[in-house]
Parts: sequence; structure tokens; C-alpha cells
Amino acid sequence: MARPRNTGGKVYPRDGSAFWWVTYRARDGHRIRESSETADREEAERFLRERLAARDEGRLPAILSSKTLTFDEWMDWFLEKRSKPPCRSEKTHHQNLNAAKLLRPVFGAMRLSEITPEAVENYIETRLTEGKRINTKFGLIRQGRVKPATVHQEFRVFRHILNVAIRQKKLETNPCSIVEFPVSVKNSTRKPHYMTLSEQTCIEFVAPSYLRHVIVIMTEMGLRPYRELLPMLKSQVDLENRVVHISDSKTDNGIGDMPMTEPAYAAFKEQIEQTPGSDYLFPRLTERGSKPYLCSVKKAWSTALRRSKVPHFSLYELRHTFATRLSSGGVADRFVTEMLRQGDAEVFKRYSQAKLNMMREALDKLDRRANEHERSFGTARLN
Repeated sequence: MARPRNTGGKVYPRDGSAFWWVTYRARDGHRIRESSETADREEAERFLRERLAARDEGRLPAILSSKTLTFDEWMDWFLEKRSKPPCRSEKTHHQNLNAAKLLRPVFGAMRLSEITPEAVENYIETRLTEGKRINTKFGLIRQGRVKPATVHQEFRVFRHILNVAIRQKKLETNPCSIVEFPVSVKNSTRKPHYMTLSEQTCIEFVAPSYLRHVIVIMTEMGLRPYRELLPMLKSQVDLENRVVHISDSKTDNGIGDMPMTEPAYAAFKEQIEQTPGSDYLFPRLTERGSKPYLCSVKKAWSTALRRSKVPHFSLYELRHTFATRLSSGGVADRFVTEMLRQGDAEVFKRYSQAKLNMMREALDKLDRRANEHERSFGTARLN
């Protein structure tokens, strides 16, 4: 009968090293030797017990990977395997690339196990106090202050990258999970703009026809511009039943059918008539371009705002206008959330600004002499 294999491990001195070394077997029987990085035998034995406990709990592969894998190597894998389409949208991949340019100089050479909460907090503090990076013909200069929302976006990307490392068993714990962002992002971000009817009239007067159709459709149906509306095929528009089929969206809740209003129906019909010979509702305007449909209207949108003398706000905020007009019309919050095709009802609070106006109207009805009026309510006394 063969002698049973020793799975307990041992601590031993190694020639040429001031530290105690440990040896033990992994679950697959492979022998592992590593330095305890301490000259104290009791500390080395404690280190061995922690390794054996991690082996028994299945955490050992993540611990060993984080000791050898650098953040630069993991970032390269993440950008290639988890950031590019179709895993994520092109816009999200662009945000990840921008965050990587700032994270690599600080954490690139560090091993994943060496990234601590203190290092993350120091990075956030440094970014909040340094100036904006502006490229000029004289080189890179720093001016002003970086917005907290910008730093928070980098922090969110960093946290997501390390969460993926945990799921891939390359890291045991995420140091970002116990870091509290020092600045309130809610108070630092600009509130979305509600476009009034007079502003919409002025913008549509100076906007080209295709942009005018985009404005009408977004304010009447709340479609997302760059994910749902601009890549839309004409086959997705059912003018007879006045329904639009949304085949691709930001969330699973966004996929489905959306009814048209009368102005939206007129905008769809006119846009289809103005673009014969194309399968896309908004075909590209020039021969140059990577996609057969219009990818961006940012330049035309900015020009229309400037000519109409309306303060600049993003095209996406027309969804806020759509939600606000629904709320002002008395539509229940739950149904407005469904019309926005959002999965979380809390997101509705960011879109609709009608409640503030409703509160003002309610306060206008405040009766400051309510307790001075004669009693004219209640049950009359019997004679």
C-alpha cells in the first residue's frame, strides 16, 4: 500500500535568501514553492497556513495570479477581450481607452496584488487637485481643475477592470470596493436641460431637415439618438400601424415596439420620402464614412443651437424633455419609466423635471389663512 501524500506543506530556509520559503501542493497535486517574504519563522508558518486555507477554499489560483500579473498586462487583456464591440459599445470602449491612458502611468508596473486602497485614494486625490491636460502647439499644459465627474468616471472604469479580474480568478479582492469617493458627484454634475416649446421652434427653424426630424422624433417618442434612431432601417418603421420596432438598444428593456404620435409620424414619413434608394432612415450625407448611416449630428446640433441663440445642451437631453412633457401631462411615473424603456425606476428621477413645476403650482394654492376661516365643514348639529 502506497504511503499517503503529505498535503500539509512545510517551511524551510533557502540558500542565498534571507527569507523563509514554503512548499505545498495545489489541488491538482502540483508542488508550489514561494517565498514568505519574512525572516520570522512564525510569520512564515502563518503565511503557509493562509496559503493552505486558500487552497482548500479554492482561492489559491487568484492569489498566485495576482502576485505575477501586472496591471499593464491585465489592462491589455481587458481592452482586447472585454472592452471592444460586441462585448461593449464603441463609446464605452473609447471611455475605457481614455481611462487607461491615465491609469497606466500610475498602476501599470504594479502587480495586481500590490494595488491597495491607499494607492487608489492617492490617485483620486491627485486627479482632483491637478489641472486639466490640454495639448497645445507648445506641448502639454495643465489649466483649471478636473471635474469630479471626470475622475469618478475613471474610478468606475478602474473598479470594473478589477471586478473582471476577480471573476477571471486573477485577483482575490477589489481594493476599490472599500474606497469612498471624496466628492459628491450628484452636486457637481450639471442638471439636464428641459427644452421649452419656444426653444424647439427656434432650433427647428434653423436646423437642416434631417436634424429637424431627429428633434421631433426624440421629443415625441424619447428614442436614444445614437443607438436606436440614427442606425434605424426603414423596414423597422411601420407607417400603416404607426409603430416603430427597436431591434437594438442600450438595455434589454429598450428592445420592442414603440407607437408614434402624429408629429412623429409626419417626421418619419417625410424623412423616408427625402431619402429614396437607401435602406437606412438616416443615410450618411457624404461618400466618406465607415458606416452606411449617419453616425453623428453633434456638429449640426451645435450649429443649430448657436444660430437659434439657445444655450448649448446635448442632443441626448431631448429624452429628458420627452419624460418631462409626459409627467406634465399627468402620466404616472411608472408608465413614464416604461415609455423611456428603462430597467430601473430610479433613473426616471434624472429624466423628468416636471415634479418641481407641479410642486410650485401646488404651493401657489397655499391658503395662509386656513385656520382663520369660519368652520364650514363637518357634521351639522341637530336642532
